[in-house]
Amino acid sequence: FWESRLSFAFVNIKPVLPGHVLVSPKRIEPSFTNLTEEETSDLFLGARKLSSLLKGHYETASLTLVVQDGEDAGRSVPHVHIHLLPRTPGDFQNNDDIYGEIERVDSRSSAVRTLEDMELEAETYRNCLKQFDV
Repeated sequence: FWESRLSFAFVNIKPVLPGHVLVSPKRIEPSFTNLTEEETSDLFLGARKLSSLLKGHYETASLTLVVQDGEDAGRSVPHVHIHLLPRTPGDFQNNDDIYGEIERVDSRSSAVRTLEDMELEAETYRNCLKQFDV
């Protein structure tokens, strides 16, 4: 639903919370530390832009950003990506439970969304990009 010269964003097939999206570099790279400075900058500038969009759309002041660099950190696909998760008061009893939930949801094989649902969400965000001018 969003693209820059070096990065792109897409909706999550297994979201933990409403608005859970992913931002990734276009070049397939398993390790965050192997990104170039230009890729890293572009990736995080995109994450900042989309964080503003999500906060506005979901009317929240908080957002969790997660990078799982490597399998031991919980990464489920061998490609760098940033999880953006809009947060609301009380969405998790213990705030840090969100990290375990990301791993738990990633490991489930049955809880995938339909392509139609994901396309509708992506279209909503594309419209928000125009509306919020971020």
